[in-house]
Amino acid sequence: MAESWIQEFKQEDISLLLKAVKFSAEKHKTQRRKGAEGSPYINHPIDVAEMLWNAGGVRDIHVIVAAILHDTVEDTRTTPAEIEEHFGPAVRSLVQEVTDDKSLPKPERKRLQIEHAPHLSTGAKQIKLADKISNIHDVAFAPPADWPYQRRIDYLTWADRVVNGLRGCNEGLEQLFDKTISRARSQLHADTTNVDA
Repeated sequence: MAESWIQEFKQEDISLLLKAVKFSAEKHKTQRRKGAEGSPYINHPIDVAEMLWNAGGVRDIHVIVAAILHDTVEDTRTTPAEIEEHFGPAVRSLVQEVTDDKSLPKPERKRLQIEHAPHLSTGAKQIKLADKISNIHDVAFAPPADWPYQRRIDYLTWADRVVNGLRGCNEGLEQLFDKTISRARSQLHADTTNVDA
């Protein structure tokens, strides 16, 4: 039945989800993804939320809403207090869990992601896992023009280490990650083969 998925959410849940999409789209409105296509940034959090729903079977509204908002604090002027005001403490907590401290140097932020991954809540682990799948896909198939081959390889290696600390949170997402990183490595291998030919 086409409407069966709607019955799993209350009307206020749908309202909260739509409010989050609108809020995130507004916050990210001037941003583009780093990939060669330069797609609107909002496509990424929507991709993450859709992945959680379809591949991960996640039905916790707080996790889905936090996925839509997951980059707002890190990449816009949004504050955790603002997230809590509009979406409640549970969503704010999830967003904060997956937010890097941009005051730290990038290598330190990357190290901390590996270190913190096993200690995240299940919901935050699921968001982080879907985020890595989305990013790996982009790095392999629509990379930023200024990213050389080695930087792309290094990203995959690092992302794999982060995900090792997330395992056990969602079998569907973990299977999708494994397929995605395998395809990504094949693509990068093909890219370097074409360059060397």
